[in-house]
Order: sequence, then C-alpha cells, then structure tokens
Amino acid sequence: MRTAAIFLALVSAGAGLFSGAAPAAQGAPEARPEHRRAGAMLQQAAQFEHQVTGVTVSERGRIFVNFPRWTEDAPVSVAEVLKDGSLRPYPDERWNAWRNVRRDELDPAQHWVCVQSVVADGRGSVWVVDPAAPAVDGLVPRGPKLVRIDLATDRVAQVIPFGQDVAIPGSYLNDVRFSNDGKYAYLTDAGQRGALVVVELASGKARRVLDGHPSTQPEKGVVVRTDGLWIGRGGDTLYLTSIEDNAIKARRLSQGPDGALRTVVRDPRLRWPDTFSQGPDGALYVTSSRIQDSAFFNRAAPLALPTQLWRLPQPRD
Repeated sequence: MRTAAIFLALVSAGAGLFSGAAPAAQGAPEARPEHRRAGAMLQQAAQFEHQVTGVTVSERGRIFVNFPRWTEDAPVSVAEVLKDGSLRPYPDERWNAWRNVRRDELDPAQHWVCVQSVVADGRGSVWVVDPAAPAVDGLVPRGPKLVRIDLATDRVAQVIPFGQDVAIPGSYLNDVRFSNDGKYAYLTDAGQRGALVVVELASGKARRVLDGHPSTQPEKGVVVRTDGLWIGRGGDTLYLTSIEDNAIKARRLSQGPDGALRTVVRDPRLRWPDTFSQGPDGALYVTSSRIQDSAFFNRAAPLALPTQLWRLPQPRD
C-alpha cells in the first residue's frame, strides 16, 4: 500500500524503526512488579482515545497536545489538556471542525487538517505545524501552514501558509523551532525529499534550504532508535526517548561524545515515547504515541488508538 510505504519512510527519517517485525497491537500494558520504581516516577497526566504525537507546555504551565490524522479522521486535532485531564479543542471548535469526508465543504487554510506538532515559544504564543497530509498520502491544497495562537486571548494571531514552492508534492512538515531573537522559525520536512524550511516570521516569507541534501535524507543502513530529544533547563543534560526498550534516557553534553548514557525511567507503558516538553516547575512531559501498534504496522489494530501523556517530576539535571 502506497500510504504505508510513505509512512514507513517518514518514521525512518524522523525516528528510525525498531528491529524485527512489528509487534501485535496491544493496549497500554500495566506496570509489572519490577517496574514499581518506574511507576512511582512516571505519572499519567492524561489518557486519550486517539493517537497523540506532540505536546508542549507554556511558560505558565498550560499543556497542549495534537492528534494527527494518520489512521483515522480524528475528531480533535489540537487541544488543551485541562487540570482534570479532559480536553478542550484549541483554540476553538471551529478550527477543529475539519473532517476528511467534508474536505470539499471546509477551507483548509482556516482549519486543522493533519496537525503534526505544537510548540510554545515562551513568548506568550503556541505555534501549530499543519503539514495537511492526512494518512501521509498527499497534500490538501492550501492546507500546509504554520499558525500562531495568542495565549492571552486564545485566538489565532497569525497564519503563515506554505505554497507548493515550500510544501512541495510529497512534503510532510514535521516540527518547528525558533531563533533566540524570535524572528525566525525553522521547520523540518520529513517527507519524500527532506529539507529544512526557514521562515521570516514578520513577513511570513519562507524558503527551503538543504533541499535534498544528504544531511537531510535518511542514510541507508542507519537505524535510529530514538524519536524525542530535549535539552534540560540547565543546558547540560540531553534527554532522549528509547523506542526499543520503552525508556527515557539521558547523557551529559559536557562529557562529549563518549559520555555515558543513563536510563532515567523504563516502563512498559511507554509505548513509543514520542515528544518531550518541560513545565515551568521542571517536570518533563512525554507522549506515548504507540506507532508500532498502529494500523500502519498491524492491520488488526484499531483505527482509533488509545494513547497517553506522561509526567516525570523534575528529573535530576
């Protein structure tokens, strides 16, 4: 199936595949006795009925998540996680009203089509990356965009659309980071032809760089066994997710390339730990997206895949 092949390439480019055949789809497993210590450290912040990927925590502790339309026409794309763990469509129901079956009725430029990432910038805004490629199977015209939401008003403040010169055929915009001065955004394109996208935020002008360059393409024979990366508040600890052994690991950057990698927490409930964020209290948050349990890898898997958001109280940085 073409969609599955593209998805495999996307995951390989962004995170790498586990070794061997994909395991059968399963529910979130319970922590066994040998994981008591991990269970005490790892706290479930929220349970979702659909497949989550991104999470971000604002400077005031508000938590946002997103649900891409990979294997299902998810009813919510971007949401705020409230204190009781419930979800509030964000910024509102209208932006979340897109459904693939209604694509001819709705404006893709003003709705979440297939959101891949949400990122709080620490300056009072949350940014949403919408590659607009449901099932990773072709772009919805006028759908690819980067959107800024003002956290003070909970309203969309800026929409930066990407034309076909930036979101090229086969594109899948994946994540975004910002320059220290807040003037530029840098997005990764993990689609069929990898690249970086540089955006001047004031004007909305965007351009592709390293387009097709070896540094932005999957390297044949190299298998990457991590997905999420995060540098701790102190600036010296690199946290990474280990998708093969359901773990979060860390190493000291000051120790150089030979620095030891330590396991922060290992827990069977961390099925494909995906995206990190850190709250103002220092706690780490990570989503478990269960990609290896999804219908892309197991035809018997449910289209709507239950997933979780986990909280790790302030780790030793």
